[in-house]
Amino acid sequence: MEHVRTVDSALAQSTEVSRVLRNTYLLLSMTLAFSAVTAGIAMAMNMPHGAGLIMSLVAIGLVWFVLPRTANSPTGLVVVFAFTGLIGASLGPMLNYYLSTANGTSIVLQALGGTAFTFLGLSAYALITRKDFSFLRGFVVMGVMIMLAGMLLLLGASLFGYHLEALHLAFSAGIILLMSAIILYHTSAIIHGGERNYIMATTSLYLAIINIFTSLLHLLGASED
Repeated sequence: MEHVRTVDSALAQSTEVSRVLRNTYLLLSMTLAFSAVTAGIAMAMNMPHGAGLIMSLVAIGLVWFVLPRTANSPTGLVVVFAFTGLIGASLGPMLNYYLSTANGTSIVLQALGGTAFTFLGLSAYALITRKDFSFLRGFVVMGVMIMLAGMLLLLGASLFGYHLEALHLAFSAGIILLMSAIILYHTSAIIHGGERNYIMATTSLYLAIINIFTSLLHLLGASED
């Protein structure tokens, strides 16, 4: 009887994991497509960088303060699409800037290709090997704290007229490393039962993809310069 309960529990867990994975990747693909649409609209409107910054701040407010309270309800889906739509639109001015430079189209396409290769490769590795990457938790938490501190440092320096390009490049490379760890960590969390909310899982993976893309844009753009 105990053996039957164990088998039933394992089957239920496997079914739940499959459900969360399916919903996560479906929602992720939909939000990425929606972001592409809003980015295209912002580019067509030639939206200024200031408006993009405001949209980014509103999006951060949604994901920090609103999403955690709504992630277990249908309202969470509305918040996710609002968040990803704002992030997509905020990328419009940046994309217009790179596309206006020499080899800009090539830079954007390379960044897109590099982002897709990184995300798909890391996700496939975590899914195929089923390795437990929970040991990355400490690195992810510390990395996010360092990333936020670095953003404040670079922002403060730019406000005082200091353009620390070498630090910007190192920061972008560090973000790619951190976001790669986040992809492994959150994919592993879904597989091993640590993440059961597909809305939160989607948001984490979405942020990792966007940050990898923007960091690659910066690195590739600097290499062209």
